Amino acid sequence: MAAEKWMVQTKRADFNSIANKYGISPVTARIMRNRDVVGDQDIEQYLFGSLKDLYDPGLLKDMDLAVEILTEKIQEGKPIRIIGDYDIDGVCSTYILYTALKQIGAKVDYEIPDRIKDGYGINENIIKAAWAEGIDTLLTCDNGIAAVEEISSAKTLGMTVVVTDHHEVLKIEEKEILPPADAVVDPKQEGCAYPNPEICGAVVAWKLVKALYKRHSVPEKRWEELLPFAAIATVGDVMRLQKENRIIVKQGLKAIGRTGNYGIRKLAEKNNLDIEHLSAYHIGFVIGPCLNAGGRLQTAKLALSLLLAKTEEEADQLARELKELNDERKDLTLQGTKEACQQAEELYSQDKVLVVFLPDCHESLAGIIAGRLREIYQKPALVLTRAEEGLKGSGRSIEEYHMFQGLVEVRDLLTKFGGHPMAAGFSLKEENLEEFRRRLNENARLTEEDFVKKIWIDVPMPLEYISESLVKELEQLEPFGQGNEKPQFAQKDLRIRSFRVMGKNKNVVRISLVTDRGLPMDGLWFGDGEDLARRLEGRQFMDAVYYPGINEYNGNRSLQIVIKNYKLK
Repeated sequence: MAAEKWMVQTKRADFNSIANKYGISPVTARIMRNRDVVGDQDIEQYLFGSLKDLYDPGLLKDMDLAVEILTEKIQEGKPIRIIGDYDIDGVCSTYILYTALKQIGAKVDYEIPDRIKDGYGINENIIKAAWAEGIDTLLTCDNGIAAVEEISSAKTLGMTVVVTDHHEVLKIEEKEILPPADAVVDPKQEGCAYPNPEICGAVVAWKLVKALYKRHSVPEKRWEELLPFAAIATVGDVMRLQKENRIIVKQGLKAIGRTGNYGIRKLAEKNNLDIEHLSAYHIGFVIGPCLNAGGRLQTAKLALSLLLAKTEEEADQLARELKELNDERKDLTLQGTKEACQQAEELYSQDKVLVVFLPDCHESLAGIIAGRLREIYQKPALVLTRAEEGLKGSGRSIEEYHMFQGLVEVRDLLTKFGGHPMAAGFSLKEENLEEFRRRLNENARLTEEDFVKKIWIDVPMPLEYISESLVKELEQLEPFGQGNEKPQFAQKDLRIRSFRVMGKNKNVVRISLVTDRGLPMDGLWFGDGEDLARRLEGRQFMDAVYYPGINEYNGNRSLQIVIKNYKLK
């Protein structure tokens, strides 16, 4: 298990004057400063941002051109095919574009690559099939920016191609290599004036729809109905919840509560979620994984069919199927993680970079398992499985290790690879596995200090400061997630009066605590309850990193804390 180091954020500002100006507590002002929300405009947008604060789609390079091309094709009745991707962002992007193009009378269908058979993004087979079926225009979403050769061949066949994507642009010797499409809409390309390049593929698609709807005089309300899918994709694709992205998710979560989409309503119902009170956590850890499960274990077209379902019965059937697939995925992940941890501890405990081989694991789960290993050991982790041609792997990294660069250094061993600092995908021949492991570890310039997990504390705050109004005020800072993390507070020397393990899986511990000033408060801890109970035996004091909350039971309300990390004394 990884060691921990508790660190207190020390960013400075005049917290009291910010608090007075905006009618918030200095604690909230400090948390916003810790999230780099600085200056009146950013603070106002953070606290009160609405859809009016979103950037104009016209700022995206080639947006006007894409609208012109698609409008012309629609008017001429030319068949358009959307090429999506098999993850949550790709499915939501495809749904947004397909629904919108149908709305304005386009002759449109879609294709989503198969994870195992096709791999990521548009490929030769998809292009040839579209051409053979008389498709005139290909419209990509959440892919296409790197498909230079594939799009060249579509152009050779005489097809029109519009690319919408949000991934990094290929560069060779600092020169940008764009696909030869008729229009390329991607906020990461050079010369794009869009202020927020960190949007997901579905938001790029949603922006295109806004521009198309404006051109075709479709009421803005219709565009707003697609907001939930831009929000789900933003959370599911782990975009930073800052500025525009945070507004999209915050407003999108409210809009999901009102959505008429049968698929989303049924998926929430099957997972016992209240659709009117969904959080980013529910999207990231419940709804999102169900939408992703189709693309992982069967076909992403299942998730798209769910979103497009025309009746409650059809949606109910598909939601049940996706929930069952996700439950199966969870079991397989648990099994794979157990096996991976065993290997990491028995064979590779001294390694700086964990390279684990799970021959029988489903290849779509390698990335999830690599992420779990990284969390447990605070080390870069790469998980490989057997695929049709050799081994396929997926990696997840820590801040101190640039994973893509690590793969570049051993590229002579790889048949294919791609990625960024924190995650990567790759393929290699099985006979190169041992050398791959050895060289990655030899090249890794990591120290023991890099394997210590940093726990960031926003405010060291005595429990006496917690009130119902503060808990309510902290809710204004939601949605929480990447880039807008849930605030963390801390207090030392809490006396432990008693504790009990609860829950049918024994995964909750309620601890009765008292501060040094004599204030009693309960603390809840979620995890292996029996393990914590053994550790608590005979201990009198605890330092805790916590988040405040309210416990409602039988009509009574009391303040409590949820303990995230602890040190026993």
